[in-house]
Amino acid sequence: METPTKRLLDNADSYGTFPEYSVDVDSVGHVINQDGTDSPHLPNVNAEITVGVRTHVYKRRWYVLVVFSLVAAIQGGYWNTWGPIAASTEEAFGWDDADIALLSNWGPIAYLISAVFFGWLIDVKGIRLSVLIAIFLVAVGAGFRCITSEPPYVKWTVHTGQLLNGLGGPVAMGLPPVLSATWFPPHERTTATAISQILNGLGVGVSFIIGPYLVPDKPPDNSNSSLQNISYSTTTGPNTTDVSARISNERSEIMFLLYIEFGFAALIFLLTLVYFPDKPTLPPSTTASIERLEFKKGLLQLVRNFKFWMVCLTYGVSLGVFNCWQSVLDVNLKPHGISENEAGWLGFYSTLAASFTCITVARFSDIFSKHMRLFLVILYIGGALAMAWFAVLVNGYIPNSTTSLYISIILGTLLLNATPPLYYEMACEITYPVAEGISNLWLTMINNVGGLIFLLIQMIPNIGTTWENWCVLGAVVICIPVLCTMDERYNRLEVDEQSNKK
Repeated sequence: METPTKRLLDNADSYGTFPEYSVDVDSVGHVINQDGTDSPHLPNVNAEITVGVRTHVYKRRWYVLVVFSLVAAIQGGYWNTWGPIAASTEEAFGWDDADIALLSNWGPIAYLISAVFFGWLIDVKGIRLSVLIAIFLVAVGAGFRCITSEPPYVKWTVHTGQLLNGLGGPVAMGLPPVLSATWFPPHERTTATAISQILNGLGVGVSFIIGPYLVPDKPPDNSNSSLQNISYSTTTGPNTTDVSARISNERSEIMFLLYIEFGFAALIFLLTLVYFPDKPTLPPSTTASIERLEFKKGLLQLVRNFKFWMVCLTYGVSLGVFNCWQSVLDVNLKPHGISENEAGWLGFYSTLAASFTCITVARFSDIFSKHMRLFLVILYIGGALAMAWFAVLVNGYIPNSTTSLYISIILGTLLLNATPPLYYEMACEITYPVAEGISNLWLTMINNVGGLIFLLIQMIPNIGTTWENWCVLGAVVICIPVLCTMDERYNRLEVDEQSNKK
């Protein structure tokens, strides 16, 4: 009989010989049985698929994961170069808060440009080529930023570098579930996804420390006139020499930071080029041996999958806004007397705490499988309470203190930033047999759209920063009822569980 979509399960060239088997799938991923009925779960028809499939888990999977995680870390860290040193950069080059916001905005803008291409590349050409192209773009982008520190040319080189770095974002953000499914067994998939997510986040966290350390914000002496309105081109008065020397020193410090970042990017590119295998000789699981839907058919099935779009919108609205809010934390806290250096440490502590929470939650999710939605609801409720605490603190509704500020931001970050691996794996489970790369690149694209809108609003002249804190809180709160009512499904996991029982 004719069916909307047909999936051919024949991967003998990659993983050895096993019987060819086809499964008819409807528009939302349900299996169409031989009698024409619709089955919501795949395992009912996969008994024959597992025949003859040999699986093996290789130790070098951890090396592959670490190398990719370093790629993701520097891509995220370089995207966040400018927020932690916003005050020094604005003075050194004559920029303003809108310029800093645009530098961060190149991340989501470039993501939208390259996401479809990398979705196709990962699905058709594999992991190795995709990662090599991504790290090459990051390294070239880092190199562009090193060309000059002289205005107005520095604006062009820095913006070009940020654009190139952002073009590699779809691999850094969208590839983790693909790598996990390709190299790791089912009981390690969420953990592996979390590890790469953690190092991507730690790259951002380290940028909060390295930036202010190498480019410290040095307040001017009280005897000097204010430097806030002095441009790079014209300075008059008795303090001209001091101001010129100060700006020259800031530019030198910024360039030194950019040289270091370029050197590290070049090193990781060479490391990836020398050894980064595309996939193991034998698959780690049954579903890893099964060919996914062809690229175009997978895209069409995603468009019709309502549950997938619920996951996308929840993730995109909440985490898209929250992550970009973090990237301009220095600008956000500046009106409240928080220095650039203090904001940097705050961002670092938050990211470090989130890393431990992320790996803990992911491990529990692997052990207590099929409870991802419950974990997400708990994390979002806690994150919403923390962000509400922060909002009333900075707006003066309750007595403010540095300790309370630290606790509220760190608590909100560690709870909310523990959720991406759960979203990634949930999207893969809901959309299976669509390729993991396609599902997660669309998932992270929506995330970048949310961040793009947030940063575009920030560029409106004289809009201030008070609205940002309420926006983050609202973005998290509106997702909680959606998560509570969402129907979760574990198509891929059920296939692997059934094959393991045989």
